Amino acid sequence: MWSGFQLCRCKQPLKAAQNKLLACGTRYGLNSSNLLTRQLYTPLRNGHSNKLQSRISELLKSNKIFVRLNSSTQKPASSKMVGYWLLGCSGMVFTAVVLGGVTRLTESGLSMVTWKLLGEKLPRTEEQWQEEFEKYKQYPEFKYKNHSMSLSEFKWIWWMEYAHRTWGRAIGLCVLGPAAALALAGRLPAAMRPRVAVYCALVAAQGLMGWYMVKSGLEDRFEGPADVPRVSQYRLAAHLSLALLLYAGLLAGALRLLRPPPAPAALAAPTPALPRGLRSIFALAHAVKAMVFFTAVSGAFVAGLDAGLVYNSFPKMGDRWVPEEVLALRPAARNLTENPATTQLQHRALGVATLAAATAAAAHAVTRRAPLPPAARRLAVAVGALAWLQVSLGVGTLLCYVPTWLAAAHQANSLALLGAAVCLTHEVKLLRYIPK
Repeated sequence: MWSGFQLCRCKQPLKAAQNKLLACGTRYGLNSSNLLTRQLYTPLRNGHSNKLQSRISELLKSNKIFVRLNSSTQKPASSKMVGYWLLGCSGMVFTAVVLGGVTRLTESGLSMVTWKLLGEKLPRTEEQWQEEFEKYKQYPEFKYKNHSMSLSEFKWIWWMEYAHRTWGRAIGLCVLGPAAALALAGRLPAAMRPRVAVYCALVAAQGLMGWYMVKSGLEDRFEGPADVPRVSQYRLAAHLSLALLLYAGLLAGALRLLRPPPAPAALAAPTPALPRGLRSIFALAHAVKAMVFFTAVSGAFVAGLDAGLVYNSFPKMGDRWVPEEVLALRPAARNLTENPATTQLQHRALGVATLAAATAAAAHAVTRRAPLPPAARRLAVAVGALAWLQVSLGVGTLLCYVPTWLAAAHQANSLALLGAAVCLTHEVKLLRYIPK
């Protein structure tokens, strides 16, 4: 076997390393049902890795040894470039969601009463600022809530909304521009073209939904000073849902390119089904990912209804586990999205369920019930730790009557938890390609 490697003229010695090359076969007295792992690698010079990898694979297969070279092998430059581009865009979406949360918490979202595709004109003189302020005075938020606001206070909330909109447009530019350039240059991997098209559609939908959401707070549908002007909680939830889907999709696409599954040519016997010991952790990882998403969306209803200010105690809501008014509205289904007490209870329940699933995934990794590689094991533990941090931040936000900095940290950590769950599902999915 070693003489075979010498025929490949490797200038560097082969060394043992984890998760670099897996080999199994019937040679040297091994049964076909057993798994032999020879964790081998060789440092390769740029430009020679693909040819050398192919020659090693052919040599091992000729000796009835099946091989799998994993994602640490050399990847085409264009794939890596696209992967890093998608990863950068996902980071920008992360920032946009946090910035949007701060805009909502500071009640700045309704300060700009017009929307233009390429951006609003920036006021530069005192007269222009006064003109912008006069526009704001015509809408319900000023009439019923901020009627004593000064021009300097208006400038502050206007800049908050302006920053959020400008960052959103920057995301559109960074997604749509490179996508068009890469597609025209033929540098998008074929498997990524439909995905990139979906990302572009999500960016466009996100921008339109943002204005549609703001418009709901500018409509003359409020009944007087007792009715607080706010955006529709349904449109707010839709706006956040699109952002979360875009964030998770971009991150998953980046992982597909930066840590891809092995090429089919390097597999003698692909095994698309997961080994039995990994099925539970795979199911838990997907469950956590879905539950984080739905818990975050339920948080949008809490924010839209200011439900975080209804019951500021934990674990009980006031003196009861379930408030009396949870079914006060008719029909009963309206309570899930329009009753502040019910939406807070719903958000609590989803948060606890997410914590349980994330803790179970981490426990599987720590107790080594699942034969995970180190990277997947660390991610499973990170998911559990982030889930506990998320619940702690949520409880703290509730008990402290929703301070801006703590609520923003709660939202940012939800995105970190979702990202960790996406990474975990990707790492576990790669284990499908380990020969049985």
